[in-house]
Amino acid sequence: MSEAILGISAFYHDSAAALLVDGEIVAAAQEERFTRRKHDSAFPTNAARFVLDEAGVAFGDLTAVAFYDKPYIKFERLLETYNGFAPRGLASFLASMPVWVKEKLFMRHMLKEEFRKLGQGSPKLLFPEHHLSHAASAFFPSPFEEAAILTVDGVGEWATTTIGKGSGNAITVLRELHFPHSLGLLYSAFTAFCGFKVNSGEYKLMGLAPYGNPDSERVARWTEIIRRDLIDLRDDGSMLLNMDYFAYATGLTMFYSGKWEELFGIPARQPEEAIDQEHMDLALAIQQVTEEVVFRLAETARDLTGCHKLVMAGGVALNCVANGKLIRRGTFDDVWVQPAAGDAGGALGAALAAWHIGQDKERTPVSPDSMQGCYLGPEFGPVSIARAARRHDAPFTRFDDFDTLCTKVSDLLAEGNCVGWFQGRMEYGPRALGNRSILGDPRHPDMQRKLNLKIKYREGFRPFAPSVLAEEAANYFELDRPSPYMLIVAPVAEHRLNPLPDGYNDMPMYERLYVLRSDIPAVTHVDSSARIQTISADTNPRYWQLVNTFLHRQGCGLVVNTSFNVRGEPIVCTPEDAYRCFMRTEMDCLVMGDFLFLKQDQPPWREQGDWRDTFELD
Repeated sequence: MSEAILGISAFYHDSAAALLVDGEIVAAAQEERFTRRKHDSAFPTNAARFVLDEAGVAFGDLTAVAFYDKPYIKFERLLETYNGFAPRGLASFLASMPVWVKEKLFMRHMLKEEFRKLGQGSPKLLFPEHHLSHAASAFFPSPFEEAAILTVDGVGEWATTTIGKGSGNAITVLRELHFPHSLGLLYSAFTAFCGFKVNSGEYKLMGLAPYGNPDSERVARWTEIIRRDLIDLRDDGSMLLNMDYFAYATGLTMFYSGKWEELFGIPARQPEEAIDQEHMDLALAIQQVTEEVVFRLAETARDLTGCHKLVMAGGVALNCVANGKLIRRGTFDDVWVQPAAGDAGGALGAALAAWHIGQDKERTPVSPDSMQGCYLGPEFGPVSIARAARRHDAPFTRFDDFDTLCTKVSDLLAEGNCVGWFQGRMEYGPRALGNRSILGDPRHPDMQRKLNLKIKYREGFRPFAPSVLAEEAANYFELDRPSPYMLIVAPVAEHRLNPLPDGYNDMPMYERLYVLRSDIPAVTHVDSSARIQTISADTNPRYWQLVNTFLHRQGCGLVVNTSFNVRGEPIVCTPEDAYRCFMRTEMDCLVMGDFLFLKQDQPPWREQGDWRDTFELD
């Protein structure tokens, strides 16, 4: 009889559920995609129902349910931290304690209450540690028989960073860095100081960093200030934070504003305020420090384990700029990063830890990995698509031949149209990988501006990623390996680049942004880099066929790929979500399965109120 394990992450941010059947990853999804609340932290009832239904498993037939951390140890950390910093944080302690007593001390009871919504039965309930869940999510799906493991995030129970070794079906944790000393929380503090939302805007800070002037005295000075006044960084990558500057241990904010403003000589930026060169330079300074810490940790992991392969997870592993530089340094022969590296991926890691470690089940690595391209969410067939079209009286053309559809969409892209592309199973993790994507022509000079301002309704400085045929990647980028999960930033190939004007680094942000830096300007960031997704015909044949058609008809082997949503909205899940987003924006075309919807043919979209108020800005 098959054995099934349900993994759950919940109650912090990015709740998710994942299901294994006999050790194989069958389904996984974040709760936000179903509730339409970005970073939803509630118990993932909808996601859990989906993964159980997808596998045809009743809740009562589960072998076990694995929750991604240990609440009692988190509670211990809370008490010891408040005690260690007393009397600071008394107000925060009094406010948070009733919630912690209710939700954390009685977590087992609360989970069982939630389980009743999923069905009858009492499967074994397991609580692997937070960073073990991350480590398991990184190692067990990887293609490596043996590897060093590096997990770096804000905080789990006590650990904020771990170095371990994976071999066969075993994981050994060798080193830990403990709260409050945390690279993830350091980066989040700078995220907040630069006016972005913590646990959401860190990728914006990473995207802002290339606008910093690498030759400026200010960047060098601020980098030195961070090293001197905020962190004590050791040769092995461990560090101590100067907690006189950080409020997160006992308060409701990340940093002490007055001290930071005195230290850097600039005020904290408020959300939605203009971004000045000072903020760009500060983003570059903390990015450089973050990369240095990651490099040192990786070298320590190599020395401790003797391994030539590295796997990574935790929120900091989503820093694809650092990932790309680490790979190019050659510290390891190969690096694999869990695509759902944040807390959502903890659900999968918890299930994998329960299977391989808790059940002592053997593991057979597969190439390229066992994530199935991260296409692990719900799929909607022609009946569901046609039903959504009828609901809105939406005209469409249905293609019997996918080749003909690809030819049509290729031509629409070349004409400068933005195309919503909705196919197959929804992606697991933060990246749209060609099944819930908005596509554009990367050669179009105005495509980056159009996508940001007229479709995504987000900050104009933010870059877009290319989806490139794996066999064409070397023609466009300095990349010597696949990057299927959009987790590596690499330079655009030199022969694609245009000369930059004199004084480029001193130009205002948007003047630099709209310089045509290459012959694929829509995906070339201001530092002539790109966050790359390579597409394989084996993993996503329909997406590969579209881009391959674009290559043969237009001479370009890549497209712009951004997630199918607007700012503050989760990536679309259903045909209804996709059509709604299509009609609310200036997207030109929508392809769902074999159905093509042209905006010019659609009836007027009527909606009460301003739909943008539906989503909290991230």
